[in-house]
Amino acid sequence: MVNVIESPPAVPKAHAKRAGQPGAGPWIRRVPLVPALVFIFVVTQFPFVLTLWYSFQKWNLNLPDSPRDFPTLYNYKAVFKDPIFRTAVLNTVLFTAAPVILSILFGLGIALLLNRYVFGRGFLRTLIISPFLVVPTAAALVWKYAILDTTFGVLNFFLSPFGLRNHDWLGQQSQATIIAFLTWEWTPFMVLLVLAGLQSQGEDLLEAARVDGAGSWQIFRSLTLPQLRPYLELGVLLGSIYIVQAFDSIYILEQGGPGTDTTNLAYYIYQTAFQAFDIGRASAMAVVVIVATILIATFALRVVSSLFSDEGMRGR
Repeated sequence: MVNVIESPPAVPKAHAKRAGQPGAGPWIRRVPLVPALVFIFVVTQFPFVLTLWYSFQKWNLNLPDSPRDFPTLYNYKAVFKDPIFRTAVLNTVLFTAAPVILSILFGLGIALLLNRYVFGRGFLRTLIISPFLVVPTAAALVWKYAILDTTFGVLNFFLSPFGLRNHDWLGQQSQATIIAFLTWEWTPFMVLLVLAGLQSQGEDLLEAARVDGAGSWQIFRSLTLPQLRPYLELGVLLGSIYIVQAFDSIYILEQGGPGTDTTNLAYYIYQTAFQAFDIGRASAMAVVVIVATILIATFALRVVSSLFSDEGMRGR
């Protein structure tokens, strides 16, 4: 007796395409993403293209009837010859590098303490993270009038026994004040990142290292620090991108004129565009800021990666 094996019924091609077989068009599955891509382009790329277009034009709102030459490198030449712009570049590098490094160090130390089992750990975590939830403008106002004020400031009140009763922090230590504020603002973010890395670390591996006789410093250097590498790199990257564009806190705290010790690129662009009304030169500065942001972030990541690589080689 011969057994006849019946073949399964053929699936229609239309049904196969609907079932997501290779015959179905891949572009159909990407159609729902089109509105999001269009929105991202309109919100991010279109303003950048428009800024790039304006940067090659001589356009000043104080001279509306003046001819616009296009394309021209006049704005870029004027930008790099401007001594105030060079001062703003140096201030931007300082206001970016110092807060990122300090917030990483403080965030790492605070996260290591909060990762321990102590009483009230949840409340302490909320207390540490809360500064990052405050609007930067409101935080800058609190710092300016409640903490750093020469007459009614809390800081001078506590330092009055040391002879700093009416010390002008915003006037005499302006750069240090901006760095301290940005560090205070971004340290909670770094704490969140480092805590996420510490929570993902396996306890079995740490326990095995302790059984083998490794000390706390050896465990931190050989196990914990390499585990935190991607989190610290992400913190350096995001911190560099956002802090290099800091404007609101500097505007609220200082409101200084061009060329002062606290004028960074974002603040100088604001002054050029909305006080001098030189749209072409301000656009050229904005393009330079974008390029500088990419360079600074790339350099910071390379430095952090090289430090971790050297530490890994020493651990071996």
